[in-house]
Amino acid sequence: MQLKYLKTLLTPQDGAAKITALAWAPNNNKLAVCTVERVVLLYDEHGERKDKFATKPADSKYGKKSYTVKGLAFSPDSSKIAVGQTDNIIYVYKIGEDWGEKKVICNKFVQQSAVTCLIWPPDNSIVFGLADGKVRVANVKTNKSSTVYGTESYVVSLAHNVSGKGILSGHADGSIVRYFFEDEGTGESQGKIANHSCPPYALSWAGNSIVAAGCDKRIIVYGKEGRIVQQFDFTRDPEEHEFTVAANSPSGQSVVVGSYNRLRVFNWGPRRGMWEEAKMKEIPNLYTITALSWKKDGSRLVAGTLCGGVELFDCCLRRAIYKNKFEMTYVGLSQVIVKNLSSGTRVVLKSHYGYEIDEVKILGKDRYLVGHTSDTLLLGDLVTNKLSEVPWQNTGGNEKFFFENENVCMIFNAGELSLVEYGSNEILGSVRTEFMNPHLISVRLNERKQLGVDDNKKMAYLVDLKTISIMDLVMGFNLATVTHDSKIDWLELNETGRKLLFRDKRLRLQLYDIETQTKTTILNYSTYVQWVPQSDVVVGQNRGNLCVWYNIDSPERVTMFPIKGDIVDLDRTDGKTDVIVNEGVTSISYTLDEGLIEFGTATDDGDYSRAVAFLETLEMSSETEAMWKTLSKLSLEAKQLHIAERCYAALGDVSKARYLRNVNKIAEEAKKDTGGDGTNYYVVRAKLSTLDKQFKEAEAIYLEQNNIDEAMEMYQLLHKWDESIAVAEAKGHPELENLRRNYYQWLMDSGQEEKAGEMKENEGDYHAAINLYMKAGMPSRAARLATSRDELMNNQDIIQRIAAALIKGEFYERAGDLFEKIGNNQRALECYRRGKAYRRAVELARNVYPQDVVKLEEEWGDYLMSQKQMDAAINHFIEAGCSIKAIEAAIQSRQWNKAVQIVELQDPSVASRYYHKIAKHYASIANYETAEKYYVRADMPREAIDMYTANGRWEAAHRLAVTCMKQEDVAVLYITQAQQMEAQGKFREAERLYITVEEPDLAITMYKKQRQYDHMVRLVKQYHPDLLQDTHLHLAKELEAENTLRPAEHHYTEAGDWKAAVNMYRAHDMWDESYRIAKAHGGVTAAKQVAYLWAKSLGGDSAVKLLNRFGLLEAAIDYAAENCAFEFAFDLARSGMKNKMNDIYLKHAMYLEDEGKFKEAEAEFIKAGKPKEAVLMYVHNQDWDSAQHVAEEHDPDSVADVLVGQARFAFEQKEFQKAEAFLLRAQRPELAVKYYKNAEMWQDALRVCKEYIPHKLQQLQDEYDREVLSRGTRGADALVNQAKEWEASGEYARAIECYLKVTTKQTQDAGLLEQCWRKATELATKFMGVDKAMEITSIVCPRLIEIQRYNAAGDLYLSADMIKEAIDTYMEGEEWDKAKRIAKEIEPRYERYVDEKYKEFLKNQGKAESLIGVDVIAALDMYVDRGQWEKCIETAEKQGYKVLHKYVALYATHLIKENNIQKALDLYVKHGAPANQQNYNIYKRICMEMFSAAETDKAEAYRVWADLRDMLLDLNENLSKSPEANSPQHEEFETLLVIAHYYAGRSACLGSSSLETLSAKLSISLLRHTDIIPADKAFYEAGVAAKNEGWENMAFVFLNRFLDLTEAIEEGSLDMLDNSDFQDTDIPFEIPLPDRQHVTEDKKEEIKDWVLAVSMDQKVEQILDVDERDTYVGSLTAINTGIKSLPCVISGYPVLRNKLEFKRPGKAANKDDWNKFLMATKMSHSSECQDVLKFIGQWCGATPNPSYSFQ
Repeated sequence: MQLKYLKTLLTPQDGAAKITALAWAPNNNKLAVCTVERVVLLYDEHGERKDKFATKPADSKYGKKSYTVKGLAFSPDSSKIAVGQTDNIIYVYKIGEDWGEKKVICNKFVQQSAVTCLIWPPDNSIVFGLADGKVRVANVKTNKSSTVYGTESYVVSLAHNVSGKGILSGHADGSIVRYFFEDEGTGESQGKIANHSCPPYALSWAGNSIVAAGCDKRIIVYGKEGRIVQQFDFTRDPEEHEFTVAANSPSGQSVVVGSYNRLRVFNWGPRRGMWEEAKMKEIPNLYTITALSWKKDGSRLVAGTLCGGVELFDCCLRRAIYKNKFEMTYVGLSQVIVKNLSSGTRVVLKSHYGYEIDEVKILGKDRYLVGHTSDTLLLGDLVTNKLSEVPWQNTGGNEKFFFENENVCMIFNAGELSLVEYGSNEILGSVRTEFMNPHLISVRLNERKQLGVDDNKKMAYLVDLKTISIMDLVMGFNLATVTHDSKIDWLELNETGRKLLFRDKRLRLQLYDIETQTKTTILNYSTYVQWVPQSDVVVGQNRGNLCVWYNIDSPERVTMFPIKGDIVDLDRTDGKTDVIVNEGVTSISYTLDEGLIEFGTATDDGDYSRAVAFLETLEMSSETEAMWKTLSKLSLEAKQLHIAERCYAALGDVSKARYLRNVNKIAEEAKKDTGGDGTNYYVVRAKLSTLDKQFKEAEAIYLEQNNIDEAMEMYQLLHKWDESIAVAEAKGHPELENLRRNYYQWLMDSGQEEKAGEMKENEGDYHAAINLYMKAGMPSRAARLATSRDELMNNQDIIQRIAAALIKGEFYERAGDLFEKIGNNQRALECYRRGKAYRRAVELARNVYPQDVVKLEEEWGDYLMSQKQMDAAINHFIEAGCSIKAIEAAIQSRQWNKAVQIVELQDPSVASRYYHKIAKHYASIANYETAEKYYVRADMPREAIDMYTANGRWEAAHRLAVTCMKQEDVAVLYITQAQQMEAQGKFREAERLYITVEEPDLAITMYKKQRQYDHMVRLVKQYHPDLLQDTHLHLAKELEAENTLRPAEHHYTEAGDWKAAVNMYRAHDMWDESYRIAKAHGGVTAAKQVAYLWAKSLGGDSAVKLLNRFGLLEAAIDYAAENCAFEFAFDLARSGMKNKMNDIYLKHAMYLEDEGKFKEAEAEFIKAGKPKEAVLMYVHNQDWDSAQHVAEEHDPDSVADVLVGQARFAFEQKEFQKAEAFLLRAQRPELAVKYYKNAEMWQDALRVCKEYIPHKLQQLQDEYDREVLSRGTRGADALVNQAKEWEASGEYARAIECYLKVTTKQTQDAGLLEQCWRKATELATKFMGVDKAMEITSIVCPRLIEIQRYNAAGDLYLSADMIKEAIDTYMEGEEWDKAKRIAKEIEPRYERYVDEKYKEFLKNQGKAESLIGVDVIAALDMYVDRGQWEKCIETAEKQGYKVLHKYVALYATHLIKENNIQKALDLYVKHGAPANQQNYNIYKRICMEMFSAAETDKAEAYRVWADLRDMLLDLNENLSKSPEANSPQHEEFETLLVIAHYYAGRSACLGSSSLETLSAKLSISLLRHTDIIPADKAFYEAGVAAKNEGWENMAFVFLNRFLDLTEAIEEGSLDMLDNSDFQDTDIPFEIPLPDRQHVTEDKKEEIKDWVLAVSMDQKVEQILDVDERDTYVGSLTAINTGIKSLPCVISGYPVLRNKLEFKRPGKAANKDDWNKFLMATKMSHSSECQDVLKFIGQWCGATPNPSYSFQ
């Protein structure tokens, strides 16, 4: 929440004119302001003054100024104002509702001490504090005041909590006291809760926090019990003053604390759980805040000041426009103001629990508010301004709101209906219902006043479609449950909630009397029904009749009128009731008999005489008798006794009529004696109370008149001895003891032990009372007494007796309660169980025996089931986890939706058994689709089908049948008809029926029976395309069996099985037909096969002739051979083609080989002339001897192949020597090498190659090397082993080559690599000569370097005298010492080379510390490059002044680029400012940035300005010693020094309130340097300083100039600047245009407002102040003489008279300013001021006299 200034209600005065008190009215329409003149001003809500009145002193003789108003407060109804005064009195003024009404003192409360503070909490009395420390309350009704509590310390402040039920008082000794008028259940303590560090004048009770503040500039937040939870300390803020007053928002979520010129705002952060300070509201010249008041809707805050000003502020978090009709103003997290933009009406929506309001909607024809918080729901009626907040858990926004009823909001969510009455903060009631139609819910809330009934709230709703529940919303219990045999479509209660009308789907109108719980059918075929407003008359329509029940208590008596149309409305206005009937194109009104309605209206209006007159015109009937009874009751309640007597006489109630006649006589006598109507005479009132059985009331009436005997006599006549004794006892009647003793004896004699026990109990004789209760068989009474007395509870004997009696009497719950209270929980649980008091049992078990809770819940459910309370049992079974029992209970209680919900959660095996019952229910209410779903889940589709068929829903039955039944069962419904059609020869119709039930097979079968194969095939093709081929085959076979070959052929070919047709004709020896079909469908190949089979069937020459005829002889021979018909092939070949014999032999041999008949195959191969094939056959089968034999005998060329085969087999058997021998015999050594190589036996391969094929040895060796190199580590090991073999055999060149082949590709083992390469070098050095050794070293050393073996590489280079390479290697390995030693000892010419490389290494590695010892400048440059400036400067300091300042300048430049001007300045302050020309721009940049810096016009900025001043002094002193002394540069820096000195001096003066004038002069003196410093900033600071000092003319000029400059900056040009105001001053005209605005927008707006306001004030002139020279006071040059004065070193003003000169020429001070500065320094001991004096001494030289100078 933030404060926004709105307007000034009361303009402040020039002097002190304190606003003593403020108060907003609770209705938000009025604001009261009390001024210092003791006049109360009244404003409206918009801040317009409307009225006023003067207060008066307690005693006029002391005069009107003898007191001060200390407190002002409105009454809760906003019609009165309480005024607390210091002359020991409080006046309460009645101000009325309207403006201008006469102000009347309606109460006054005289006190013994001065009233110091006053509040009037809502719904409470006036609370005020006194100077003597007492806190008292004043009751305006009794006009009396009383002390709440007293302390010994002056009451300085009062505050109440948000609800107004508790108060806080703050006292002068710092104590804070809390007191509660009503316990709100918070459990918070009362009394002194905290001791504040100073008197808590600013005190607020906001929510759960107490905020206190006072003169110590600290705001303390205390918790509930007074512990400090937060602290806001402003003691270091010199601008802050004491805190004077505090106020909290109505929601308690914001607190505003007032002080001097400031309003500090604190908001409660619910997420962080702490108070957070918002933006402070600071208003210059507002002066001290003396009073605060927050508007009750939270939208406005008003503040009163010491100077009499009253300022109005807007308090708002955010605003929003809703639907362009409403404005939502969020004045706090928990408070929203809703304003109707068209009417201007406002409603304050507030969460009483402090929850944050998320959103607000306006629904229901823009009349009703709905708001959500995290835990509550806010509702409101914009018309009646009734608001409600009810607990409501977040449901994701799924609620549905219904606003049909003007008194209550109906909220429907997840099957639950909740009712919220507008204006009530509790949910009126919640019920479970699935029916949210407004016609099916009726709510009546106090719609008609009933005598004796204060709160009448009832609701009727549907539990299910056939059950109505009627609920008393006040008591929260069910009044009645109405079950009906048909669905209900309309219901409505009458206005008193005693009768219920409802109508069912059959249009039967029912009346239900809730008191008697009887149901009556009053009309059939009812198309319209309605209660007549404000009566119990009913209007209905039955077809063509208008039906009226004038006395609904006699429903059989109905008045009927014939009508021609339909009733459309009922209208009752101006004592006339019309029924509007629509008869086609016209509407006709039928007027009801108002006389019959009159009685009800008369009684409602209380006109009982009119009711009597009406009843006397009627004959006595049951209807009129009921009316007489009603009237008798009403008239008696209204004390119209003559009418009551007449009523009872008419009813024949003689006793009451006679009693009332006597009472009337007494009243008449009293009327004569005392006047009035006599009914207020105490005897009459007592008699009427007795008649109404209000005996206590009668007793009170007698006792008020001190007629004790009459009261006792009344009770004795009524045999109410206890009450008689009580009266005697209360009044100390002398016959009391005698009466009591006699009564006790009579009770004992008459056996009334219970009453005697009560008597003893009342007398305090508890043991005797218990004995009497036990004797009377009333153990529960005894138990109640025992449990109420601790001494009896400790008597185990009594407790055991009582418990035994309770158990014996089966008062188990009472016994359980007794056992529980004595701590015997086990016995208590047993008793609760036996007494079926399961609620108590479960509560006990939850705390003591949690393991038994589930079992108890189940028992509870079982018990409720036994009591037929199935609905209530459901939840207990669910709690117990007994889902099956819960389902059974839900079904038995007809809670079908709940049953379905539970069943859905069960395992299918469990759920299935209940689906049938659920389905039957839904079927019974014609919800067939739902019934079907549960029948199917119950696996009972047949029942669902039966349900559909029984209701004629054949399509649904068929749809379900096809999904849920077997195909044959589904077809039953239709197949019978289809079979009848079939029998009648209607095959197409029968087919259609079969297809309908998706039984095409029956249709197919039908056509098959009828041998209509075409139709059969058509259906198969359509419905079973996958069976079409089988169908054709089946038909073909049947036809073939019937020798119907041509149709059979057709079906075979259609089935694609032409071969079957071929075989069919073959079987019938019809080869021509077979050949035709084969040729037509199978092509040439098939025809050849048929021809072959035809020929085979003929045999001999006939076969050869046939085949020759077709040209197929050769093909037939081949075919026969391929199909192993070798005999037929041989026959055909011998007869007609002998050249094919060898081919047949070969194929026959191959066939025999496959059959394993090798010997026969060998013979056939030889006959075919293929002996090599026989050899290969034996080789393949590893029969080497047979292969050798055949080869040697028939094919010698194959002998070598046999040997090779034997060798291959031997290799596979790992018999390498044997294999090698076979291959050598076969003269195939290359194969031996190949096999050894494949077996990775490289040594044997190399051996054989070397011995038998030496020309291929090198090629094999290379291949071997490649193979080894590709194997990684294994390859490395192999190479090492090979090298060692070469070395051992003296092949050193090959050994070296092998060692060098070991590289990082084979292994990552650096040790192995180094070992191999060293070995290669060693062998080269020993055996290969110097050149080879050098070559090998050149190869090995780079490799060693690559694997980072630098020492080894360097050593090898050294051993080879390669010095340069050795040094480079050591340097690369960072072995700098070795490199240096070698260079020094062996090759000195490389020493410099090593040093250069070492420097380069250190630079690259960033080892600046090491580099310092080698090259300092390089090291410093390295620090700079790495941004290590502090290290760089630290190192440079050790290298001399010149080096230091080179790097200081670099660092300063870097800092300026980073915009860190302060640090750059600190650098030169620390290290001095040398007069180096290259540094001048740096110094100037630092100065200009400092001059432009924001927030430097404060005392806290002194150190910064002092550092800048000291740096410039050091620079100027260095310049004065340099060749540039007195140069333009020197003068420029001297000017900068003067400016810095003025800024520093101003900051020092700002730290002391006595030097504020000097600070203003310095700000003004700086204006002569606006050609250097930012002009807008300088004029702003000078103007504000002048304004603060009251120099309003100069302030106006300077601030006007400031505004002109800001406009010029925005426009980018100074051309339009008017310099006329500064024409004769030394303030420069030619100034640089500032590059940006140096003053913030809010300050600029503030200045604009001030300048505008001042420009209207004729007292202020737009001129600069002048001095004795007739010159502007701040100008150094006089206008008239041109004499230039020296500027004062203290104030900057020209030194005219009383000059104080310093040793340094050109430096002087005004004595007045100097002395003032010295005085302030000595008084305040300000270190800043002392530092200024010290600087002046350094800069100007010592003064002639450093002490005060008044010369």
